[in-house]
Amino acid sequence: MALRIIFMGTPEFSVVTLEALAAAGHDIVAVYTQPPRPGGRRGLDLQKSPVHLTAERLALPVLHPVNFREQEDRTRFRALDADVAVVVAYGLLLPEAILTGTRLGAYNGHASLLPRWRGAAPIQRAIMAGDAETGMMVMKMDKGLDTGPVALTRKVAIGPDMTAGELHDRLSAVGAEAMVEAMAGLEAGTLQTVPQAEEGVIYAAKIDKGETRIDFSRDAAQVHNHIRGLSPFPGAWFELEVNGKPERVKVLRSALADGVGVPGAVLDPSLTIACGRGAVRLTRLQKAGGKPLDAADFLRGTPVSPGTVLN
Repeated sequence: MALRIIFMGTPEFSVVTLEALAAAGHDIVAVYTQPPRPGGRRGLDLQKSPVHLTAERLALPVLHPVNFREQEDRTRFRALDADVAVVVAYGLLLPEAILTGTRLGAYNGHASLLPRWRGAAPIQRAIMAGDAETGMMVMKMDKGLDTGPVALTRKVAIGPDMTAGELHDRLSAVGAEAMVEAMAGLEAGTLQTVPQAEEGVIYAAKIDKGETRIDFSRDAAQVHNHIRGLSPFPGAWFELEVNGKPERVKVLRSALADGVGVPGAVLDPSLTIACGRGAVRLTRLQKAGGKPLDAADFLRGTPVSPGTVLN
């Protein structure tokens, strides 16, 4: 028989897993997601999360408590009489009352090869660190931060020019397949878990706005990884003087290149930029309030002469 599942997730990353579980025939008894947040052009409209909108499209009941501190919310969760909770990028640290509030516990889809990159930003951190491989893990949740035993692992290669956005989409699809497989095993009583390794623990801290500015004094490979690890959001950036005023420009794509010069110096008409060692070529950029443009189109509207120093 199908499992009675409580699904808990919020961003676009979670949507594919929700859809896959529903398509697999499981009974999604409720969907938990973050409450609607102010958004829109002026920030006045309340915006529902991607998971919230998907649940409505699938005619699934939606709940969005601010947290689970209220006994009423905990009682309601338990009263759903679910077999299992499936958690994918929900955005809340769940209390033990929720982790144990279903018959078989809670299983999380996490976008790293645990114990490497526990925490909030595993996709971005893996690329920024220059990792060649990551993956999706289905983990039985416990009270710690991504510390539970692992039930299923799917590895994914990180290409040398892959952006966080591209890896996000790949892992989202892989994670959905893995979770469907894990729930089939749980339903059949064959799903096994193994403890995480005690060595190799690294935490993926949330991306801070203060670390998004590009530091061209770093090695070219580090600059390239920084750019692609923050693309498309929140975006690595530099400042460029336009019409006498500094303007922020995001870099969405880059490539390693040959060149030597003062860090930040524009070396040629193709936007090759000198780094502390080596150089990078900026291939896709976006001015504040503008559209993403390939470098040639960007330079037609915003000329940048060789010798200019970006900072």
